[in-house]
Amino acid sequence: MPELPEVETIKNALEKAVCGATIQKTEVFCRRFRVPVPDDLPQKINGARIVFLNRIAKYIIINLDNDLSLIWHLGMSGKIKICETRPENPDKHDHIILTTSRGCLVFNDARRFGLLTCCQTTQLKSHPLLEKLGIDPFDKEFNGQWLYEKFQNKKAAVKIVLLDQQVVCGIGNIYASEALYKAKILPMRPAKDLSLKECRRLAESVLEVLGKAIHAGGSTLKDYRRPDGSMGYFQNEHCVYNKTGKRCPDCVCDIKKTGGIQKSVLGGRSTFYCVTLQK
Repeated sequence: MPELPEVETIKNALEKAVCGATIQKTEVFCRRFRVPVPDDLPQKINGARIVFLNRIAKYIIINLDNDLSLIWHLGMSGKIKICETRPENPDKHDHIILTTSRGCLVFNDARRFGLLTCCQTTQLKSHPLLEKLGIDPFDKEFNGQWLYEKFQNKKAAVKIVLLDQQVVCGIGNIYASEALYKAKILPMRPAKDLSLKECRRLAESVLEVLGKAIHAGGSTLKDYRRPDGSMGYFQNEHCVYNKTGKRCPDCVCDIKKTGGIQKSVLGGRSTFYCVTLQK
């Protein structure tokens, strides 16, 4: 599933391509997504101008000049393709095409775990998809002190808490592993046991890792592609994620004794860490 850096990268590309454009035609070939596409979506958004785009957690929000906002989520393998003109022969899983005055947006989703819906812009914060989301890592209030206070009653492993969308939204599995490595904190430690100093280090690491990943266009591991079809390249900078048995970049341990980077499963998600550097 695309995580915060991938979604931010896609949002930025869409903003550059269609911000200020008018939606001329909406074609929905399949409505059966995780949340069904509203029957009246074309009537609601055709003729509206795209005013600005933003990201809430892993959702792309397209705000229109008719006081409506599109809520777009890519699910496990969804892609948004930017085309200069409408494709003459849409691909098999091209389920939605938005034709604008500045080109077309094509939503391709083979597994249909994504969604595209809309609501009144003033009701975004109370929308069922968004109302329970926690703080965004790039919110000005997110820092070590905030994490420390949130962690005080959390007995679960710190990695699991970082993935809890009602605590911090959007980080995702890859970047939680990478941030904990940068902060030198074992992912299975109870969140409540982290000191204020460690929480400050972790908050800084989260922002550093996410910032670098956005700059690199995200991580392409399987399905993710940017809207122009190119890959992100932050996977080339991963320190521990999916590197079981290898030496991490900052370690000088005897890999024959330590076994290198370890893999465990926490909360049903693969977790990677260095037993020497992370405590």
